[in-house]
Amino acid sequence: MVSKPDFLNGSGQDHFRPELQVESPEGELHLRFYIPSHQEFALPATGIREVMELSPDRITPIPNASPLLLGTLNLRGRVIWVADLGQFLGEATPLNTDRAEIPVIAVQEQDTTVGLAVDAIGGMDWLDVQNLMPPTNTPDTMAPFLRGEWLLEPKNNQSLRLLDQMAILRSARWAG
Repeated sequence: MVSKPDFLNGSGQDHFRPELQVESPEGELHLRFYIPSHQEFALPATGIREVMELSPDRITPIPNASPLLLGTLNLRGRVIWVADLGQFLGEATPLNTDRAEIPVIAVQEQDTTVGLAVDAIGGMDWLDVQNLMPPTNTPDTMAPFLRGEWLLEPKNNQSLRLLDQMAILRSARWAG
């Protein structure tokens, strides 16, 4: 005899166990990550095409290219540029590429895709953009690419900065 699954038993109404119900999240889904200077940033999940952990030898260096660019990457038959996000934002500390894998976040707008190499991925989190505050203590090189910041720990002045991927993709900095 075959028994019916639990969800088919009962009066036809949905019966869910309370311990399996999840609260509805507040805000929008964001990817959190770190650059080499240990600053934490976030990007909206909607603009991210893919997150990868790549061996450095999969990134092909291009001679005479901008120092912001680590090289190119073949992403499913499509060649995309990979940039050191920390250096793009004006940080002095370059990304350590002498390791087994480099986290790369592929961001896309229409037909333009760029890989942003970062130091570490922090994970996905629901963040409410209504709680964003204007960025404080922001270097001039970084300011054009920030939408705001969330203050995580006021005592330690720890914040999470939200990047604007459209401003990054459209930046004239790529020409330099």
